[in-house]
Amino acid sequence: MRSTLRALTGAAALAATTFTAAPAFADGDVNIYSYRQPFLIQPLLDAFTAETGVKANVIYAKKGLGERISAEGANSPADILLTVDIGRLDGAKQLGITQPVVSDVVNGNIPAEFRDPEGHWIGLTNRARIIYASKDRVSQDSITYEELADPKWKGKICTRSGQHVYSVGLIASMVAHHGAEKTEEWLAGVRDNLARKPAGNDRAQVKSIFAGECDISIGNTYYMGKMETNEKEPEQKEWAASVRILFPNVEDRGSHVNLAGVVLVKHAPNKDNAVKLIEFLTSADAQKIYAETNFEYPVTPGVEVSDRVKAWGDLKKDALSLDDIAKNRKTASELVDKVGFDNGPSS
Repeated sequence: MRSTLRALTGAAALAATTFTAAPAFADGDVNIYSYRQPFLIQPLLDAFTAETGVKANVIYAKKGLGERISAEGANSPADILLTVDIGRLDGAKQLGITQPVVSDVVNGNIPAEFRDPEGHWIGLTNRARIIYASKDRVSQDSITYEELADPKWKGKICTRSGQHVYSVGLIASMVAHHGAEKTEEWLAGVRDNLARKPAGNDRAQVKSIFAGECDISIGNTYYMGKMETNEKEPEQKEWAASVRILFPNVEDRGSHVNLAGVVLVKHAPNKDNAVKLIEFLTSADAQKIYAETNFEYPVTPGVEVSDRVKAWGDLKKDALSLDDIAKNRKTASELVDKVGFDNGPSS
């Protein structure tokens, strides 16, 4: 059964339409369903196994893991779900697939603002939703999210789908700050300024800037570090070298941040090992790995960002609560469709 779990990676993990009973694995295992890409979490899992001897088995998929766990019910082999964005963390709780993490270690490591009040999700890292700007074609050194709707950017913005979890989170923050009506106007303005239909991931937008297709793009901070250090695809270093990071709204509320986190699955067959892993992920050692290897912002107090991240500039975080973002996500998603954002500028 272990070999079966390890084989179920990528899209294959979601290919089956029926779910069969799966017995708990050996005491030395912990089973992870992950929305986070394997290369981002493997250094952490390797360190965890080296410290505890517990083997980490991972299923990765871009979507549908929460629904999969729900369908598997009490027979699910999943112990924890690693995910990104408060929407997916809160969504897992609303699906009824979580249980509280009861741990003084976790509570001591992670500030309350990054934990569900009832313990159903735990935040692990922050990443800022920033602007990548062409070094050659953009001279300004400051920007706001609101400014993205200014006609001066017409035909100059690239971004991924408005319905992607990262995009919806940012739009939800705009709803929280400005209300639905003004956010709809803003979103239509950003749509009109797009250079093309939204497509690809955050790195693809930087590639488009490098290629001269647009001048600015919206993306997460840690992709800069991943591009700057990519030895397997060295062309990404060229993409990264063509842009610089602008942190939006530094003169007022600060930049929107996403939260990556973890939940303990309701029927976790290896609960003790799952809690051990969650405690490890909140430790200073693991948070340093997040900072140095993944170029993310740790949430454990006292753990500093990497020197590479420091070089991008100071992050002033929007103090908007995670609850405010979560409760406005539905409205944000509806606005994306209402203005035809993913149809591109011609809509």
